[in-house]
Amino acid sequence: MTAADRGGSTDAPAPRPHAGAVLAGGVVDALAAPADDDAVLRDFAAFTRLLRNAGVPVTPDRTATYLRAVREVDVASEVALYWAGRLTLCSDPDDVARYDQAFHAWFSSDPREQRMGRAGPPKPRAATIAALSSPERQGGEGDDEGDTPELRVAASGEEVLRDRDIAELTIGEREHLRRMLELLRPDPPRRRARRRRPHRRGEPDARATLRATLRHAGEIPGLSRKHRRERPRRVVLLLDVSGSMAPYADALLRFAHVLTRRTPQAVETFTLGTRLTRVTRELRQRDPERALRDAGGAIPDWSGGTRLGEVLTAFLDRWGQRGVARRAVVVVFSDGWERGGTDLLGEQMQRLARLAHAVVWVNPHAGKRGYEPVQGGIAAALPHVDRLLAGHSLTTLQELTEVLADA
Repeated sequence: MTAADRGGSTDAPAPRPHAGAVLAGGVVDALAAPADDDAVLRDFAAFTRLLRNAGVPVTPDRTATYLRAVREVDVASEVALYWAGRLTLCSDPDDVARYDQAFHAWFSSDPREQRMGRAGPPKPRAATIAALSSPERQGGEGDDEGDTPELRVAASGEEVLRDRDIAELTIGEREHLRRMLELLRPDPPRRRARRRRPHRRGEPDARATLRATLRHAGEIPGLSRKHRRERPRRVVLLLDVSGSMAPYADALLRFAHVLTRRTPQAVETFTLGTRLTRVTRELRQRDPERALRDAGGAIPDWSGGTRLGEVLTAFLDRWGQRGVARRAVVVVFSDGWERGGTDLLGEQMQRLARLAHAVVWVNPHAGKRGYEPVQGGIAAALPHVDRLLAGHSLTTLQELTEVLADA
């Protein structure tokens, strides 16, 4: 008779399963299938290990969920396999690029081509898989402690891209930058509304308290209060689309689209060149590619000359003086090259500063080493600018969102 049969307790606790046992249990549950399916599902389990070595934090629970998803889809469809893994194994937007690379290496196809399948999962590319599974990427064989430095190495490419000059990016890097811009969630600047609303906290509301007292036959039910709510402050974006700003124009328009989609009724966007063009309506569309295409079609002076003084005069006469720029945060994206006289630009910037709540000038060249604001246009505008920022990289654009939120 054992101690348990006698009602006593044993000193030795029951052993706890380690991580490998948990993974094995989840995989065994997912592989509860006929024998001919086991080999295929074990190949997919090996794909999750490759994905983990590539830098995606795949946990045992996600592996088991992925294998169950594979059993429910058509394994002959590459599209179905792609989305089965992306929806179950990727927990962060940064994991998508690594997942695409590992999927392309393992299944020898590009999931974005949307090609329907073969009789079974194709064979992996040995060279690419070896590169993804190399000891340098893994940080050691079978060592779970190597995951943290492995993730830092995998994320280093994106960190470098954040600080790269937009004008120096390749076509592939620009495509990656576009996806990173879409992930921005900027907070709009706020302002206090004029009217006060009932609230639990705030200053006492004598009228509301008196009306409540009359309704209760002279008994004061409580002290009513009111306070001013906050509303989004208008943001006006003036984008220079001249020839000297052409390498940055696409990224700046996409940044304007992100701000516009965040608060559609509080953002106005204009382009500056040889004439003034309002593209607010085009940028309010949800699809960024369609919005950029329609905005590009509405701009007649793309990559042309620059007449900042004359164009600012047209903006203030038609839009700014009538209320668009009043108490708004105005952001001018330009390198300051001016074909006309700089005196007119200085006068119009002074006029704009009197109307706006704050004026921010974003010059892509300001982030380069040894830059001095000696161009005629920027020298004339600088005395009337509250902040001068560099907008040549994703990091500096994120800094701009913080400046806008603090405004």
